[in-house]
Amino acid sequence: MILANKEKVNILSIETSCDETALSFVTASGGLKKPTFVVHGDVVASQIKLHQPFGGVVPALAKRAHIEHLPLLFKEIVDGGMRPEELDFITVTVGPGLEPALWTGIEFAKQLAEQYNKPLIGTNHLEGHLYSILVSKEKPDPKKIFPAIALIVSGGHTLLLQMDDLTHFKKIGETVDDAVGEAFDKVARMIDLPYPGGPEIERLAKEGNPMAINFPRPMVGHKNYNFSFSGLKTSVLYYLRDSAKAKKDIVKADIAASFQRAVSDVLIKKTLRAVEEFDAKSIMISGGVSANRTLRAEFAASIEKRFPIKKDRPELLVSEFSTDNALMIAASGYMDYLRGKEYKIEADGNLNL
Repeated sequence: MILANKEKVNILSIETSCDETALSFVTASGGLKKPTFVVHGDVVASQIKLHQPFGGVVPALAKRAHIEHLPLLFKEIVDGGMRPEELDFITVTVGPGLEPALWTGIEFAKQLAEQYNKPLIGTNHLEGHLYSILVSKEKPDPKKIFPAIALIVSGGHTLLLQMDDLTHFKKIGETVDDAVGEAFDKVARMIDLPYPGGPEIERLAKEGNPMAINFPRPMVGHKNYNFSFSGLKTSVLYYLRDSAKAKKDIVKADIAASFQRAVSDVLIKKTLRAVEEFDAKSIMISGGVSANRTLRAEFAASIEKRFPIKKDRPELLVSEFSTDNALMIAASGYMDYLRGKEYKIEADGNLNL
C-alpha cells in the first residue's frame, strides 16, 4: 500500500521476530534527508527467563508468550497517551525470524489495522537493525556519514554492507555458516554458561586472558568479506576435549576471553578493510552482539591505530538500541513508507536484505 507522504506521521510499530515482544509509538518527520523520531511510548517484554532452562529459544513457547504479551503492551501504549485514531499507519516485522513468532505480531497488527481502519506496512527486521542508529540519542547527520560501512551482528545474522546513503546499500559480505551470536551461545553452552551466551561470555572474559589460547580467525585472510564462525566454535570444542583427555586444567575465563578476542579480530579486520576499499566516512554497527562493550572498545582502539590521522579516521556509530526492539521497526517502517517499499504481510523466516 503506497501512501501519500505527510510531513509528520504517527506510527505504531510491532516486533515479534524472536523472543522479545515490543511495541512503540513514535512521530516521524524529516523525510529521507534527515529522518527524525519523537518517541512517545516504547515497551518491551523479554522472554529470557522463559527460555533459559532450554539453553535457547523454543519457538512454541515464544509464540505463546507473544500472544499473551501483545494485548498487554498495546494497552500500556494506549494508557501512555496513544490515541489509535490518530495513527497514520501501523508497521510490523514480517521477517526474518522465527515464523511462529513473526505470525503472532502480524496477526495482531492485522487485527488493529482492521479495527482502526489504518494502513499496515510490513518491514524487514534487518533493515530495522540498520536504521536503529536513526533513533539513537546521538543522531547522526546523514550528510556527514556517507559513504558508510554497516556491520549487523546478531543472534541469527552477520552482515557487512556498503552504503551510499540511507536508501542505497548493498551486501558485500555475510556469514557462510553460524552467525556470530549463534557462536557465542554455542560456546557458552560448552562451558556451562546460561542463555543468552553473549553477555555471559563477555562477563566471564573480564576475568580471563585473551591471549591464553590461540583460537583460529576463520576467513580473516580471504579477499572477500564473508565470515565463518563454525570452525572457531569447533576449535573451542576440540580444545575442551583435548584438555580433558590430557587432564589439563580448563580455565573457562581464558576460553571466554580468547574466543571473544578471536571473534573481535575477524569482525574488526574485515570491516576496516572494507572502510579502506570503499573510502567510508563512518562505520555503523548494530544488532544484539554490538551491545558487547569489549567489542566496541576494541573497534574504537583499532580504528585509532589504523587511522592515526584524525581527519582520515572514520566515525564509529554504534546503535544505542542493539537488542530487538520496536523503535528500530518504526524507523525501518518509516523508511519503507517514504520509499513506497512494500513487503508482503506474511511471515518470511528467511527474508534477507
